[in-house]
Amino acid sequence: MDKLSTRAETEKIARLLGRDPGEFAFLAQLPAEDVRRLREQTVAALYDNAPEMLDRIARATKLVPAGVAAAISQKALGPRLAAAVAGRLEPSRAADIIDKLPVAFTAESCAHLDPRRIAGIVANLDEGLLVRVSVALAERGDHLTMGRFVGHLRDSVLIRVLPQVSDEVVLRTGYAMDAPERLPHIIELMGDDRLEKVVASAADGLWPQALAIASAVTGEQRTRIATLAARRPPAQLDGLVRTVAEQDLWESLLPVVAVLSDEDRRTVAVLPALRDPEVLAGVVPAVVATALWPEFLPLFDLLPEESRKTVADAAGGLPDADLDALAREVDKRDLWELVLPLVELMDDGAKERIFMLPAFQDRAG
Repeated sequence: MDKLSTRAETEKIARLLGRDPGEFAFLAQLPAEDVRRLREQTVAALYDNAPEMLDRIARATKLVPAGVAAAISQKALGPRLAAAVAGRLEPSRAADIIDKLPVAFTAESCAHLDPRRIAGIVANLDEGLLVRVSVALAERGDHLTMGRFVGHLRDSVLIRVLPQVSDEVVLRTGYAMDAPERLPHIIELMGDDRLEKVVASAADGLWPQALAIASAVTGEQRTRIATLAARRPPAQLDGLVRTVAEQDLWESLLPVVAVLSDEDRRTVAVLPALRDPEVLAGVVPAVVATALWPEFLPLFDLLPEESRKTVADAAGGLPDADLDALAREVDKRDLWELVLPLVELMDDGAKERIFMLPAFQDRAG
């Protein structure tokens, strides 16, 4: 999930700074955890050194009724400044004022609220208002802001919100969640029928978001998502593989394919995309870089013969260090039965190189 997580974190930083995500393309090579920490530092830099004027305004709002403070926020401050002031108030007071504001104004302000203040404010807001604001955010297409909030919403709110938002919104918000550990619970709240519709919607250009969600869950839930994806029409499934190849997302796809049944994995293996030499050329470097041989080899075994030969030639052309790492990983996981068909398809020169590797010499010794 690392590449997709890094991408999501980069988009969040760009939103915080009001810039185009493309300006932060240099972050793509960093681990997601590092980019997440950078986002947290960005939040602190933006909100911890707020002008003293905001504290004066916040103190002034305590002297007037919540309705008056709401009117001032709407007429005099505007969404951005109102959100900044709300971040300086006690959560209960901020909630009292928000309750008096139009939903559209609140939804627009949410994008500017200090993310660290969200949990406290949400805990003090009326359930009905949270539902209305969530739906308004969905209608605005503000998935990044929804991603900040959804992890703090009560089950009773989520159960009411989910039927009112599109499958696309669910995918985009799940991808952008600041609290991905909440995803498994939200998926359970959705139910099987809705999950199937959400996965189906990924074919409309949202396969990366679906892969990010599948990578964030484990066990039976990952298997459910993987199976639903594998049973989409072949043209849609082929589109998934080509998207993965174009964006180099093999590290996200292969662990998902690995949990499929043999029958569903066979469906993936015979896709037209996995007969395309250009697509297959990217698989081996990705598997080497991520040490995903245990996840890839069962799929390799089911590929058409010409595809297996293409993969074998690519593997045989790897540098000695990468081949040795492959051999040691195979030995550690006891995958020799799966890897030998790969070696058998290599040319004689590649076979000789492999058998002379330190890993093979150590094993022979």
